[in-house]
Parts: sequence; structure tokens; C-alpha cells
Amino acid sequence: MNLKKIFYIILGCIGLGLGAVGAVLPLMPAFPFLLLAAFSFGKSSERLHNWFISTKLYKNNLESFVKGQGMTWKTKIRVMITITLLMSIGFIMMDKVPVGRIVLGLIWAFHIAYFCFRVKTIPKI
Repeated sequence: MNLKKIFYIILGCIGLGLGAVGAVLPLMPAFPFLLLAAFSFGKSSERLHNWFISTKLYKNNLESFVKGQGMTWKTKIRVMITITLLMSIGFIMMDKVPVGRIVLGLIWAFHIAYFCFRVKTIPKI
């Protein structure tokens, strides 16, 4: 096994672990970590990738998005709330850096617009 595959397996396991925690804790996002796990397992091992895409964690959080179908409103709102809460921490901490606040505000607005208008909304499954 080469070093690159080992790196992707480790990265996938970290993403899977953080994604599982994020699926349980409301303030931690599961979506980006599970997406990282799917990408990493896909690069490292076909067997690990096939196992991961058959898990309930993947099916509940990523499957419809990866297939290009979109996300449910519940998932979209959960992602947007998480983004807003995490970015607001940085926004508050940059009270003496107005340029930083402007940049964070623009990034936040882009994220919200992206999830509202670019990611398809599917009915609850």
C-alpha cells in the first residue's frame, strides 16, 4: 500500500469520525466532514468507498446531494445555521478588524445565497 492511499484512508477516517459527531451534535456540521470522507475513501480504496456509501450516515446526509438531486430544507437550514453560528464567532472576534468583518460578511452572504438558490431543494424523503 503506498503512502498516498494511507493518507487518504486516515483523512477519510477523520472525516467519518467528525461527521458522525456532527450528525449527533447540533452545532457541529456533519455534511462537510462526510463529504471529505466520501472523497478520501473514493481515492484510497474501492472497498472502503463502497462500505461508506452503504452506511445510513451517508444515505441520510449526502446521498441525494452527491447524486445531484439536492437537499431537503431541513438539511439546508441545519447547514446554514451552523455556518452562521461559526462565522459569527469570527465576526465577533474581529471587532477591531473592519476589513475582516466585511470579508466574513461577504462569505456568509455567499454561503446563504448558494444554499438558497443554487442547491436544489427536494421534498422530505
